[in-house]
Amino acid sequence: MDNNTVECHDDHTLDKYLFPFVYSIVMMISIPINCISLYASCIQVRKKNELAVYIFSLSLADLLYSLILPLWIDYAWHGDDWRFSASLCQIFAFLMYMNFYTSTAFLACISIDRYLALVHPLKLQFLRTRRFSLIVSMIVWLLESIFNSVILVYKEVFNDPCNFTNHTLCYDNYPLERWQANINLFRICSGYLVPLTIIMFCYHKIYQVVRYNQATVDEEKKKVRKLILSITVSFIVCFTPYHVVLLIRSIKEPSNTDQHLLLLMYKVYRITQALTSLNCIADPILYCFVSETARTEIVSLLRCCLKCPKSQRYQSKQNW
Repeated sequence: MDNNTVECHDDHTLDKYLFPFVYSIVMMISIPINCISLYASCIQVRKKNELAVYIFSLSLADLLYSLILPLWIDYAWHGDDWRFSASLCQIFAFLMYMNFYTSTAFLACISIDRYLALVHPLKLQFLRTRRFSLIVSMIVWLLESIFNSVILVYKEVFNDPCNFTNHTLCYDNYPLERWQANINLFRICSGYLVPLTIIMFCYHKIYQVVRYNQATVDEEKKKVRKLILSITVSFIVCFTPYHVVLLIRSIKEPSNTDQHLLLLMYKVYRITQALTSLNCIADPILYCFVSETARTEIVSLLRCCLKCPKSQRYQSKQNW
């Protein structure tokens, strides 16, 4: 055991520079654009737009995740050493996984709503009401809270098995314990594969309808094709590498004792984990800013923000 420990020094240099860099960029971009997305979708919700309910929930999940990134930056900057309480580690790990899987769930809800609107516009109208989307959104939040509450029950801080500095890992330890591997397999199936299948099916059907619709002009078809491709690629880039590595870890690690292999898988896993945070930027851009009604609300907001200071300056000059 001592020999393995000596051979397996891990200074966590990659995490120290990768995560603060990626997370800082995500925070600077994600927080303002998700606030704008929340504003635009909130106005649309008031106008009884059912799609806006899902976009509002998606933006809220992304914003909550962006707001907890400073602690993950601190964690990475100190070489994956959790310097806060074990309870805070549990809460932040819970919020992180809530973002992952509420995001995938609401992306699936949005694709279903668009599928019903474009492929079956006259059928199942009750599924495309604001009330129904509010109920679905509450169910998603409730179910994800229940599924991820296991994080709040089990111990979430661990001693690094491959480090001579006695660092404390928060949640993502290695090798994975059997209970963690089982939970991960459930997450991969329910939180990734099911939404991915729904999204691929819905957008494939939407593309077919738009492609063969004689009333749709070529320019509109091209726009829809680009949007569908962008949404699908964004989902795959942000979530697929992470879940593929997570699947490999969940299968291999509980019965593996090779410290070098465990460390290699952990490093690759951490890189893919950084990629998932990019969905906080992609989501509002793809789902809110591409909407013509949302863009109108955003432009109105920006005009108001620009006009208000001007009117105040003009008023103060008049008073002077």
